[in-house]
Amino acid sequence: MNTRLEHDLLGDMEIPADAWYGIQTQRAIDNFAITGVPISHFPQLVEALAMVKMAAAKANTDLGSLDPLKSEAIIAACEEIRDGHLHDQFVVDLIQGGAGTSTNMNANEVIANLALEKLGHPKGQYQYLHPNDDVNRSQSTNDAYPSAACLAIQLAADPLIETIKSLIDALRAKGQEFSDVVKMGRTQMQDAVPMTLGQEFEAFAVTLSEDIDRLGDACKLLCEINLGGTAIGTGINTHPRYAALAVSYLAEISGKPMVPATNLVEATSDMGAFVLFSGVLRRFAIKLSKIANDLRLLSSGPRTGFGEIRLPPMQPGSSIMPGKVNPVIPEAVNQTAYQVIASDLAVTMAAEAGQLQLNAMEPLIIYNLLNSMKMLGSACSMFETRCIKGIEADRERCAELVDRSIGCITALVPHIGYSNASRIAQTALHSGRTVRELVLSEELLSEAELEHLLSPQSMLAPQSYEREKRS
Repeated sequence: MNTRLEHDLLGDMEIPADAWYGIQTQRAIDNFAITGVPISHFPQLVEALAMVKMAAAKANTDLGSLDPLKSEAIIAACEEIRDGHLHDQFVVDLIQGGAGTSTNMNANEVIANLALEKLGHPKGQYQYLHPNDDVNRSQSTNDAYPSAACLAIQLAADPLIETIKSLIDALRAKGQEFSDVVKMGRTQMQDAVPMTLGQEFEAFAVTLSEDIDRLGDACKLLCEINLGGTAIGTGINTHPRYAALAVSYLAEISGKPMVPATNLVEATSDMGAFVLFSGVLRRFAIKLSKIANDLRLLSSGPRTGFGEIRLPPMQPGSSIMPGKVNPVIPEAVNQTAYQVIASDLAVTMAAEAGQLQLNAMEPLIIYNLLNSMKMLGSACSMFETRCIKGIEADRERCAELVDRSIGCITALVPHIGYSNASRIAQTALHSGRTVRELVLSEELLSEAELEHLLSPQSMLAPQSYEREKRS
């Protein structure tokens, strides 16, 4: 293999000649073989790193801190990376020691070598353009990395939100389709009162739609960044106007309303916005998993369970039981949710583990947030296309369960009284007779009255009534 020799404070190292990264990236490759998930697994993070470096180069050039020719080459390199070029050269494992230094240097080295090529120099000839002195000018990992992370999370949130909206639309469409299917509602796994299957699916849509706004609110907190604070927030090695200018350029480049943190020292060590964002992902995952649980229950059987809906069959369910089809898509959604919930705990612990002016555990936070969003996006898309859209209602089964249930007695309480209703319910339960039969046999209500009160129109929404006085 052809190599080139590079040098850092620890000595010399052979680097693959065709690699766009350099010696510090190679050391990280050797040191951190942990998850097998490289930076390139999350393209939004690569793009965000390039945008941060581009904004820094523009600000440094305006302030006379960076040679215009070098700046032009760096900006051109960043634009190429932002457009998807050389993402495969972002090879460092997401989990790493050093508070993200390896990620930052991977970006610095790839950008530097690409910029060198544009200036007509071979890779590794850093005397002409240096990863630290030029690409990383006026920066530290401690402000460039978290700023890129804040931007990357917002970039990743955009497609996630669109995927969630599409899932919500699919649930709402099922709510319309099933609006006339009367079924029994249940509380504590026991019969409650009638509702429609459409109301059930509309409720699924509403509960998920609430989190669209919550994700948007959490993204707003991530717009406040510590770029320009350098090592610990004091802004050492920067021009007095650099922070405001760099952040302004980043907002312009990214299209996100990025602003400088009010206190850069505080912002450099605080992980609060990440914790809050993780909490929103956890909340959404819990709701999504609950819906998956409900669908597994409602489709259980097919003959000995609820059997009120039929999920689209995706694959044979057993290597030993012929004909068995399992709810594999909701099960996969459940498992995704459990991982997101576990990731939230990892984010919480990593955020708490910060000490003094920096949190060295940021890589774990960033990995878990980006991974959770990627998993949730995939799960939502799978859930919509391979489950929700193909759900069918078993109308006959729903009607049968309503007719056999004693839950409809609740609709009669204002007319026959709680004591009579309780007695009728118990008799129905032990005798196997229906509520309708017993009420008519005891002449508590006329057939016409009973027909009206047990109609879907009366049982499925609030009704005004005058309690009939009977002698």
